[in-house]
Amino acid sequence: MTEQEVDSSFVELPKDKKGKLKIYIGMSAGVGKTYRMLQEAHNLLRNEVDVKIGYVETHGRKETQALIEGLPIIPRRMVFYKGKQLDELDVQAILLLHPQIVIVDELAHTNIPGSKNEKRWQDVLDILDAGIDVISAINIQHIESINEEVKHITGVEVKERIPDKILQIANEVVNIDLTADELITRLKEGKIYDSNKVQQALHNFFKPERILQLRELALKEVAGQVERKVDYEVTAKDKPWRHERFLACISSNPEIAQNIIRKTARLASYYNSKWYVLYVQTPKESLERIPLAAQRHLINNFKNATELGAEVIQRKEENIASAIIELIGEKGITTVCIGKPHLKLWQIILRTSIFNQLLKTLSKNEVDLVILS
Repeated sequence: MTEQEVDSSFVELPKDKKGKLKIYIGMSAGVGKTYRMLQEAHNLLRNEVDVKIGYVETHGRKETQALIEGLPIIPRRMVFYKGKQLDELDVQAILLLHPQIVIVDELAHTNIPGSKNEKRWQDVLDILDAGIDVISAINIQHIESINEEVKHITGVEVKERIPDKILQIANEVVNIDLTADELITRLKEGKIYDSNKVQQALHNFFKPERILQLRELALKEVAGQVERKVDYEVTAKDKPWRHERFLACISSNPEIAQNIIRKTARLASYYNSKWYVLYVQTPKESLERIPLAAQRHLINNFKNATELGAEVIQRKEENIASAIIELIGEKGITTVCIGKPHLKLWQIILRTSIFNQLLKTLSKNEVDLVILS
């Protein structure tokens, strides 16, 4: 088991500031994220650090379960939902006890309806705001902006996701890495799922080619975090850094808009930059003319963009290029991201004087134009 680390100064935290966040990333279940977090908890405890277990999910794995012994645990919050007794992370208890570090597993978990926050990552933000350090874990398929890539690789759409901004605020990101052969061996030995689920897993999620692609995504994600940290904490000290501002221009087309949002979010995440989503409501897309289904998709895309960290801007304008030109000046945009238009549309656009004006505006202000496939 190998690790890629971004930062090693995790424990040193003045308590008058926000807590620090450390995230373990893995390519799939069973690579050892929870096991590694518990190992770290034992090491911290031996060094007389006030660390407590807020929430850990062992999935019945004996090796992981054994590591819980001897660690101080904050009892979970018991909740009755639909006639069943369920348990959740007890955020209030954590805030009251105020340990130096708390272990919170399953970062993408959706809380039971009626909880203060819809998602566990929101609970973690509350804990960080209180000045408590958090160590957490997530699988690569739960990251919002690469959800479509994961769906393409595995054929499964992961419903529980975290916005990329959570990775951006993390002080340390660690990749828990195994080869495909090592992971499959662990699966066959019953160290990931019960024996009756092994064959099904081998024929679905745990195919070697799928594991290899997910492993590549995890390695790239952590490498990108390292590179960004070097750029902004090391390189920027020696030379001025251009502060990027991205503008994603979307239409009411749900699939194209979603693609533009996700890809722009990835760019903004890499550059740790502010970004915007612009939707221009032309007369053809007025509320009286646009279908209800398209309206629902638009609202969902706005919500998705906001969760990914964008500021959503809506304008009523007959000419889309004019609205883009206006916004470039208002927000200091450095990169405009648009979808790939059809050839006929390109021919129309290129004959339009306002589009030529847009190109001149981009050139004059040194703004990049990115056409996303």
